Amino acid sequence: MTASAALSASADFVLSIDHLVYAWPGHTDPVLKINDLRIPLHSRTFLYGPSGCGKSTLLSLMAGVLLPTSGSVELLGQRWQRLKTARRDRYRADHVGYIFQQFNLVPYISALQNVLAPCYFSAQRRQAAMADHGSPAAGAEALLLAMGLTPEDINRPAGNLSVGQQQRVAAARALIGRPALVIADEPTSALDDNTTHSFMQQLLSAVDKAQSSLVFVSHDQHLQTYFNQHVFLPEINQVSPFTQQPATLLPGVSA
Repeated sequence: MTASAALSASADFVLSIDHLVYAWPGHTDPVLKINDLRIPLHSRTFLYGPSGCGKSTLLSLMAGVLLPTSGSVELLGQRWQRLKTARRDRYRADHVGYIFQQFNLVPYISALQNVLAPCYFSAQRRQAAMADHGSPAAGAEALLLAMGLTPEDINRPAGNLSVGQQQRVAAARALIGRPALVIADEPTSALDDNTTHSFMQQLLSAVDKAQSSLVFVSHDQHLQTYFNQHVFLPEINQVSPFTQQPATLLPGVSA
């Protein structure tokens, strides 16, 4: 397939997985074996399955933090394994926003400063925030207000905010600069039902406005109604039983 044909074939998808096999370093038995998975542009995908089935491992492969043992994971037509480490980090910063289960905020700086962090690592996202709002700071403030924080909360240290407020800050940080793909790993696990509903409405509104694609992992199957694509990982993973080895994938991410 030519480069132009490959680009055309992936034009409708933000992320494509083909014949993916992943085994932990030093192990021969794979923990993931997925023949085909497509995440359409501007879509909402709900990824679910029991604990230990490899959801967070798959998210790390989607984000290019882990690389396949064989097969391919493509983001916007670019295979992660074809990029050297530094280029892969830049590509991730430009195109992926990540909402961590444990938030991973810097507690002693303000909510606003936390949201601005991706703009320091990605000129592309900084420029997008400037194009949308005139400055990255104005873009961060607009996102935080849209996520339900007050002007006073925006300037408070993140460590002084409630759990629900910190989760909204984490979501705003993932969304600033309109990344093509937003990955959310169990973002509502620490929230009660009322707070979860409010958070989901605000998150999805912000995702739609950014025209990002969302991949959302949760054990709470009641949240499926918010999504137009549902992926039950044990159905597409040909490895059985699951033998995932414990490991640290990304800060705050659990398997």
